[in-house]
Amino acid sequence: MSVFIKHYRPCGLVSGFNNKIWRYNSTTADVATSKNEEDEEFRVLDILKKRDRQQRRVARRADVQPDRADRMAVDQNWGNVWPGPKSFHPSSVPLPLRQGYVPRGQAPPGKKANAELMKIPNFLHLTPPVIKAQCEALKPFCTEWPKLLNSEEAIEKHYPVEIISSDYCHASPSIRNPLARIVTLRIKLSTLNLDKHAKDKFIRLVGDRYDRETDLVTITADRCPVKKQNLDYVNYLLTACYHESWNVEEWEKDKTEDDMEYYDWDKNASKKSLVNWYLRTKNENRELTDEEYVAFDISEIPNGEEYKNAVSNYLNDGESEVTVKNYAKSVRKLLGLPEAKVVT
Repeated sequence: MSVFIKHYRPCGLVSGFNNKIWRYNSTTADVATSKNEEDEEFRVLDILKKRDRQQRRVARRADVQPDRADRMAVDQNWGNVWPGPKSFHPSSVPLPLRQGYVPRGQAPPGKKANAELMKIPNFLHLTPPVIKAQCEALKPFCTEWPKLLNSEEAIEKHYPVEIISSDYCHASPSIRNPLARIVTLRIKLSTLNLDKHAKDKFIRLVGDRYDRETDLVTITADRCPVKKQNLDYVNYLLTACYHESWNVEEWEKDKTEDDMEYYDWDKNASKKSLVNWYLRTKNENRELTDEEYVAFDISEIPNGEEYKNAVSNYLNDGESEVTVKNYAKSVRKLLGLPEAKVVT
């Protein structure tokens, strides 16, 4: 580098110039020139070939570390890489996952820097090989399924009580779901050891929780905050209703036929009339007591059971086309009359 300085003094009698020249030399330039004398041009910023330089850098690293693998091994145990539920990590998952909404015609965002993949809980740790290994680890703690319980009827016979509950997995600040505390108990009324009085009282205690068509008693509890508490509560309700149905109060002994909520054919005049008619057909003119009328076995009377059911359904279920037809049909069979012809 050279500097030219011109010194001029005006208003002098003798005009003159005093010129001086200084030259500055850069030590850095001298060193660079001594290293590479051919590199005299100005360096240009190369933007387009940046990717090529990165590839060369990766190649140099591979030369320095030839044992380093860029991909996950084929026989890698995935359970060791992703042992449990955790947030999504793109570098640990060797899958081209995509998630996110984009306009039509475009591909969803990839797994790198994808906030949608990290929002939701994932089940990447529950792969089929991992589940199989977990099942094998749990087998020593399990008992073999009984061979006699090979049908639904056998299961229902030996285990009549059915407990229904639900578990939920959701993204929330709390791991507890308020719906998970609900417990439902179901049992068939026919599996309970109840007599006629106890069965009638049990049905009245449970109310609309009993379905006559399916013979199922359904008790649901959700008042307690924990599922275990609601389970104990439904078991307590079933036990309390069962034992209470066997209790006979003093006022129940004074109950007459007019106080009954349903028609009991065995204790009404319809059975007495049928028994008297049957005895007269056999030429047995004898008088029976009320206890003997109630204890009389109507299976001895031909078509007596069908007549009993028809009368009971007619008075308990109400008058309808079906109940009237069944009643007329049972009376004709009882009296030995032919069936009525339907005129179309």
